[in-house]
Amino acid sequence: MTTALITHAECLGHETPADHPEQVARLERVLQALEPLELRRVTAPLAAEDDVLRLHPAAYLQELRDRRPEAGIVQLDADTWMSPGSLAAAFRAVGGALRAVDLVLAGEVGNAFCATRPPGHHAEAETPMGFCLFGTAALAAQYALEHHRLSRVAVVDFDVHHGNGTQELLSGERRALVITSQQLPLWPGTGQAHETGGYDNVLNLPLPPGSGSAEMRTAWGAAFDRLRAFRPELIVISAGFDAHRDDPLAQLEWEVQDYAWLTAELCKLADTLCGGRIVSTLEGGYDLNALAVSAKAHVEELMKAAT
Repeated sequence: MTTALITHAECLGHETPADHPEQVARLERVLQALEPLELRRVTAPLAAEDDVLRLHPAAYLQELRDRRPEAGIVQLDADTWMSPGSLAAAFRAVGGALRAVDLVLAGEVGNAFCATRPPGHHAEAETPMGFCLFGTAALAAQYALEHHRLSRVAVVDFDVHHGNGTQELLSGERRALVITSQQLPLWPGTGQAHETGGYDNVLNLPLPPGSGSAEMRTAWGAAFDRLRAFRPELIVISAGFDAHRDDPLAQLEWEVQDYAWLTAELCKLADTLCGGRIVSTLEGGYDLNALAVSAKAHVEELMKAAT
């Protein structure tokens, strides 16, 4: 068995302003870091419209199409921009995640990492937000539940910013468990411990600025018990690397080895609970070097688990 790396050149066509944190170079640096690794390389297909409509209404999709520029870039909100290639990139990100679900559930690969952009975990049902257009991880989970008829899927999110979109999109889905750690206080301001979802299916792990490795590992260690009790048949990871100490947008002070530890622990749990079946999709990470080395450490742990 091996780990799949799923990506597409169209994900480089999502352009943002020159000083924007979510830039083309992010994906370029991740792909450069992963180039030496022996991975099964898979081209991300375009998601079908119906796959996006599982969680986003048709009116929202039409609004994005109407706002897509013919040239240049347009601003959707304070942080989120569109260029002529942004919508295709977002469809590739979703399509890549769904292809990863197919490959993992078919047993063709042990697990998969989707190196795509734009990220997705801030996009709400009808609102682009926080650099995100579609709720990629949530859509992958819903696809596994509906298309593959799984009974339980967990989404695990360790991006430094709360995955408000994933929480909103899946809080009413009793077959999904969402576990997410984030720095608080920090944008978008959601992710408090009392936010538990419509079916007690959301577990938030707020962490204070400067808390570092020890507090993170304690919080996630307790959360693993919740994951064991849920017994997912697939784990979807929202892999954000912006909790790293060098990231300019937050202050959690994680190290590369923290990402390796957390990934390894999730892989051990997946091996016990669901035959090792993990689909991971890239979210944040805005210091280019920290992003590259952290993503590589994450994928290397996935590779160890897949062998």
